[in-house]
Amino acid sequence: MNDRHRTPADLLASAFAADPGRPLVTFYDDATGERVELSVATFANWVAKTANLLQDELSAEPGDRVALLLPAHWQTAVWLLACASVGVVADVAGEPAAAQVAVSGPEPESLEAARSCSGPRVALALRPLGGRFPRVPDGFADYAVEVPGQGDRFAPYAPVDPDAPALIVAGREFSGAEVVERAGAEAPALGLTGPGARILSSLPYDTWEGLHAGLYGPLATGGSVVLCRNLDRLPAEDLDRRIEAERVTVTAR
Repeated sequence: MNDRHRTPADLLASAFAADPGRPLVTFYDDATGERVELSVATFANWVAKTANLLQDELSAEPGDRVALLLPAHWQTAVWLLACASVGVVADVAGEPAAAQVAVSGPEPESLEAARSCSGPRVALALRPLGGRFPRVPDGFADYAVEVPGQGDRFAPYAPVDPDAPALIVAGREFSGAEVVERAGAEAPALGLTGPGARILSSLPYDTWEGLHAGLYGPLATGGSVVLCRNLDRLPAEDLDRRIEAERVTVTAR
């Protein structure tokens, strides 16, 4: 991290410039058996496409609020960085009625809550390989249908202000610059001491601690994350094997 890193999108751009082929996010869902690994380049491509969707198709503008009703998941990480790229506020588990855009997972309660948003609503099936809904929920666009056709490169219509609000989580608001600064400052306490560090996190994304361990900390330090959902379903001996196979250097659970 250096003085050029003023927003989370800057961190991703630097990671891409340094080594686009290295792993950034490896995701497991122990309820479905899913494992997916995204290199920096693949992750950045998803971010670019999602940012284009936000800016062009959903008409999101800097300062708008995007309610993210999503679990800790690789696609949630993509949305967080896409919001940072556009300059909109990622409101994690936020109130959809107060947001300009609502993004929901497939759970009925999340979809019902998201319907209180008067603006565009997007639903994520969160199926393996980014699969589509068998039937799109009424009143929503299917992310897996909309995002593939978006451009592979993204440029915001207006420069992103690093001092503007960028993230709301657990009732706390952060600017983009605060996210970057805090992610770097708190990384050593997690054991993220530099490039090559690899953290396994099963923490939810609805707290700063979960977001830091599961995304921002590894991104700020040149590390990577093994993001685990439903880890409680994995036997202890299998977890030990995963930690060894994935070359995990530190855990957050």
